[in-house]
Amino acid sequence: MSTAQTTPRLGYIGLGNMGAPMAKRLLEWPGGVTVFDLRTEAMTPLAEGGADIAESVADVGANADIISITVLDDAQVRQVIAELVTTAKPGTVIAIHSTIADTTAAELAQELGPRGIHVIDAPVSGGAGAAEKGQLATMVGADRAVYEQIKPAFKCWASLVIHAGEPGAGTRMKLARNMLTFTGYAAAGEAMRLAEAAGLDLQALGRVVRHTDALTGGPGVIMLLDSTAPLAADHFLHDAFTHTRGLGEKDLRLALDLGQATGVDLPLAQRALDQLGAALGVPHPTAD
Repeated sequence: MSTAQTTPRLGYIGLGNMGAPMAKRLLEWPGGVTVFDLRTEAMTPLAEGGADIAESVADVGANADIISITVLDDAQVRQVIAELVTTAKPGTVIAIHSTIADTTAAELAQELGPRGIHVIDAPVSGGAGAAEKGQLATMVGADRAVYEQIKPAFKCWASLVIHAGEPGAGTRMKLARNMLTFTGYAAAGEAMRLAEAAGLDLQALGRVVRHTDALTGGPGVIMLLDSTAPLAADHFLHDAFTHTRGLGEKDLRLALDLGQATGVDLPLAQRALDQLGAALGVPHPTAD
């Protein structure tokens, strides 16, 4: 697909902090791109770069084959799609990039499927800086054939495009990913309280954490398994993760001792101590 006649035409609705840099990455798409936002000033830089400006959401529906939506919440997603389907032709793919309820895309896909309109969810991870560089990750919930159809366009702004499963699966994967991020933030706050009570420089601790996370990869480094079941004794990671469990439990106990000495409650650290072995797939044997 190398000409405007054979390449799908793209549409983009919602040109905010994430949508604008993602849409900007589509300006050189050979089939062209039509954009829309309620704010004229958000569309102007893209128009100057060669994008066509739509007069309404429905105008995008009439002029695009693959339409991306990046708006605030479920209500706005449903409102935009309700207007799109008044003009969208059969075969149109509507991709939801907003992080919303995991049921929304599945419900809309089921509702609009009989009309030949494919609703998929493709939330993104990586932030606006990654969007500018085309280095986002996107987790796509779509039928496999539709996934293959949209993948070349999504590769304009994402360096990692993952097929998560059916519509709704992309959002479920994004929620799991974000749960790890924000749980980590809460744990970082707990670590900072411990460090502060122990008389440490919090900014120096932050520098150490950022430096070593860049070297070790952070929590994602253990996410190499295809199941959360306990590892077999001959699994190639069993011994390494058992070693990691021992180190982690030792250090967590020492941190808890320090928390007790300094009067700092550390509920996440206690939970981590209780659950680390199971999380790594090497739980301690239970007494019969």
